[in-house]
Amino acid sequence: MSVTRKDVEKIAALAELGVDAAAAAELETQLTRILAFVARLAEVTDDATSAADERAARLRRDAVDPDPLSRAPREFAPAFTEGLFTVPRLGELDRGDGP
Repeated sequence: MSVTRKDVEKIAALAELGVDAAAAAELETQLTRILAFVARLAEVTDDATSAADERAARLRRDAVDPDPLSRAPREFAPAFTEGLFTVPRLGELDRGDGP
């Protein structure tokens, strides 16, 4: 696929760029080369990627495990009620309404 001068002018207008004739000719060549390269990339078969996958380093399994604690939370919590940490209310927020 090749890019024409009209394509370059349209792209420049969409990008709101001012492109003179010399720059348009250069852009026409560069964009044609870029599209040719992308077309070559599309021709790459899956065989090449599968061979690379076989040589890839084996990684550890991706699993989320809880971090084991040296002590249970109940042992170091000042107050622990029904599986939750219990903290005292702040004096300035305690107006007597609520638990």
